[in-house]
Amino acid sequence: MTEIQPYTVVRAIGPGAELRHYPAHTLISCDVGGDFDSAGSRGFGPLVRYISGANQKGQQIAMTSPVIHAPRSQAAHTISFVLPEGMNPQDAPRPADGRVEVHEVGPRLVAALRFSGGWSQERADRKAGVLMGLLDGAGLHAAGAVFFGRYDPPWKPGLLRRNEALVEVVEPSTSSHSVA
Repeated sequence: MTEIQPYTVVRAIGPGAELRHYPAHTLISCDVGGDFDSAGSRGFGPLVRYISGANQKGQQIAMTSPVIHAPRSQAAHTISFVLPEGMNPQDAPRPADGRVEVHEVGPRLVAALRFSGGWSQERADRKAGVLMGLLDGAGLHAAGAVFFGRYDPPWKPGLLRRNEALVEVVEPSTSSHSVA
């Protein structure tokens, strides 16, 4: 079974949505061009080759989920794998493919909306809109753009697939102001 990136649920923020705390983790990422629907496949290949041993040490690394898809524009996307828990950038072998980068992400709060079904830009955009609509009612503010997580292989039937719309968030300050 594939290891899932660890997180702690902070609280629910709406139907199928929650606020999570993710500890620091290491990603391998690949920037790809093309449309949303084909970007995942384009980025997946170099990343799976890296974890299969196409790296400086020839080391095989366990697959984890989700596969992260971060659109940067209509034609530019970053596809990432989360390396296994406890593997920091200094421990990760250098990629053999210059398109693959290893980097650390610090601890962060992320709002997540889980959804099942097939994968398309239209569906992802719709779920991103729902997630952003839930933030205000939950007293949260986006600290970046929406990105997506896919947990299952493409051959798994659509209704059984786990997908998520995700966005890093900040909570408004709750400190009180005193009058001097």
